[in-house]
Amino acid sequence: MSRAINDIHVADGERLQKVLAHAGVGSRRACEEMIQAGRVSVNGVIVKQLGIRIDPETAVIHLDGQRVQQDASKVTIALYKPPGIVSTMQDDQGRKTLQDLISDRPERFFHVGRLDVQTEGLILLSTDGELTHRLTHPSFEVPKTYIARVEGTVTRGLGRVLEKGITLEDGPIKVDKFVLREAARKNSIVEITLHSGRNRIVRRMMEEVGHPVMELVRTRFGNITIGRLKPGQSRVIGGSELGALMHLVGL
Repeated sequence: MSRAINDIHVADGERLQKVLAHAGVGSRRACEEMIQAGRVSVNGVIVKQLGIRIDPETAVIHLDGQRVQQDASKVTIALYKPPGIVSTMQDDQGRKTLQDLISDRPERFFHVGRLDVQTEGLILLSTDGELTHRLTHPSFEVPKTYIARVEGTVTRGLGRVLEKGITLEDGPIKVDKFVLREAARKNSIVEITLHSGRNRIVRRMMEEVGHPVMELVRTRFGNITIGRLKPGQSRVIGGSELGALMHLVGL
């Protein structure tokens, strides 16, 4: 073995392909092929040999440059929050919370950011405190996409205005991307992508430009999409999808 490989090899550890398979990356055979193809690194060292054993508790594994979450005790889920639900795990006013939607799960989840009571759509929940912290911290600038039905006829010029930026009472704000989906006399449908996590930011922004929001749905958070989830439904995020999410925030 090379010196670099020796630094990560643990004689009484678990075979790397077994750790990968247990993490849900693929079958044992598929994981062996990934290793031999040079797609897997451990603690920054590319591994192409099948005999390598590692300590799954301490090793940091990447597949195609994306982190592999090998700690089975850490769970992250995508949840479709219906309108009328508060974005907390418990509420002292007795309102329905995110916890009510996942009451069948035994884990203790943290919610990643918030959606206001009337906004519906994608919200992430995780038992991984560090991932939750990074996903909500402004410095990582994780993009989020919303589809809104707004009052009035929106013109294409509004997109240029919002991409250039406007000023709200708590400071300037601009969108990363604006798409006019549908324009009618009484209301229009727009798609907005931005990385700000400020409170009710889409609603406040659209009201400022004269098109108050009538309905608002978040459809994407980072690389995670709402997909086929219906209100109240959830799904576990794993494999390369989770790896890509972790990569977004430097994990």
